[in-house]
Amino acid sequence: MALFKGAGVALVTPMKENLQVDFDKLAELLEDQIKNETDSIIITGTTGEASTLTEDEHLEVIRAAVSIVNKRIPVIAGTGSNCTRTAIDLSRRAQEAGVDGLLIVTPYYNKATQKGLISHYTQIAKCVDIPIILYNVPGRTGCKIAADTAAVLARDVEHIVGMKDAVGDISYTLRLMEQTQGDFELYSGEDGQVIPLLACGGIGVISVLSNVAPKFMHDMVMNYLNGKQKEALAMQWKAIPMVDALFCEVNPIPVKAAMNLMGWKTGPLRAPLSEMEPENLKRLAKAMQDFGISVPMPV
Repeated sequence: MALFKGAGVALVTPMKENLQVDFDKLAELLEDQIKNETDSIIITGTTGEASTLTEDEHLEVIRAAVSIVNKRIPVIAGTGSNCTRTAIDLSRRAQEAGVDGLLIVTPYYNKATQKGLISHYTQIAKCVDIPIILYNVPGRTGCKIAADTAAVLARDVEHIVGMKDAVGDISYTLRLMEQTQGDFELYSGEDGQVIPLLACGGIGVISVLSNVAPKFMHDMVMNYLNGKQKEALAMQWKAIPMVDALFCEVNPIPVKAAMNLMGWKTGPLRAPLSEMEPENLKRLAKAMQDFGISVPMPV
């Protein structure tokens, strides 16, 4: 049985002005996501600024999400690292906290060979008893899981069940699904390519846009999965300008700015991320207005 089908939100981590995690705001965000039919919470991922959380904070955010969601929908924790031992430790502790699954990004900076990736993911998977989704985002990590490597992991390693595919190459996705014979839980990691990946055999998206439009993203995926492909494709087309604006600067800079424009008060970003450039902020606000989200135009 799949961890989830539909739209999972790659949730931001709200901060207070002093850059401490705002757990009260986190609870508000989680409740709003559930109210708007989000199908899964993905906590402490790239969008959640995991790379600038301390390990203690990382686990505190995971525990808070598990407690607040309280099994209403799946909670999947980002526990990847460029150090295999660190990833094992975070993954074990996340499982102890009660998460339903893990999202584990490829090692970054030091990278890895394909042999190294098989070893890395195998070691992690042997230390937990919950499903693992591989996270393939070479544009950020400089490290790509080859399709045949993913097929080996899917076939030979217990608990590895799928991939968040942010490669941005439909030919790669088709090779991946062909080599796994479709027996792989494929989630789009690109909000602008959700419908194409569903057409390749995907079952959902792990979405940045779901932070600001959770019901829209849920409906788009479910329309496709329930046979309403034309309606889903029209929604994908509508989302493209909004997606472009959300990624006109490094994620999660724009999505946090978008949520602040909406009045969510998710707070500032931790360095080295910086606040959005004024012209890009205006572009984002205009895209949100055109999409149907009422926000003020920045001065």
